[in-house]
Amino acid sequence: MNEQSGFSPLNFTRYTEPDMLERSRAWYDEVRQRRSVRAFSPEAVPLEIIENCLRSAGTSVSGANLQPWHFVVVSKPEIKTQIRLAAETEERAFYAVKAPEEWLEALAPLGTDADKPFLETAPYLIAIFQQRYGESDEGRVKHYYATESVGIATGMLITALHHVGLACLTHTPSPMGFLNKILERPKSERPFLLLVVGYPSSGAEVPDIGKKALTEIATFL
Repeated sequence: MNEQSGFSPLNFTRYTEPDMLERSRAWYDEVRQRRSVRAFSPEAVPLEIIENCLRSAGTSVSGANLQPWHFVVVSKPEIKTQIRLAAETEERAFYAVKAPEEWLEALAPLGTDADKPFLETAPYLIAIFQQRYGESDEGRVKHYYATESVGIATGMLITALHHVGLACLTHTPSPMGFLNKILERPKSERPFLLLVVGYPSSGAEVPDIGKKALTEIATFL
């Protein structure tokens, strides 16, 4: 837990309105190119790039600034293989038994199935854990808005990875308890999602889908 005392001056840059407009347009032009990728290259990515993206995620807002997240970066082939085998076991059960028909119909345009080769191909898997509570000398420390906090940090991580020129995929086999065992994480942590990270493979394709227009996602009163 990060102990803080007192306050310090805000480090804030105020831009002119024309600059703000230009920056907002440029950022939208960049981030709208982000796509989830399922075909990855095995090409190595310098670890320092991943570390800096994680530092960016670590700046995220969190309830009471308790920062209830932990990121496990996996690059060892033998651990990636363990994760793939465990994930595919859950995925086969999902597609064959657990998933309702309407869910499978919703997934059909994306071309997904129980086979997850990208879990071994991509240079990095980042397992994101939500810390259900913290520890101090006095005992357990309650984490407030932990799910919301980890979700925001994850979004910042995904955006940071895109900004540096990497592709990623959010993978959420259910249940994900096997991640605690394989990665030796404590019971106080709950797997939030598995982020697959690397360069897209040569000739990678993505589903021909779009995003909702601003009028469909926002109301101005």
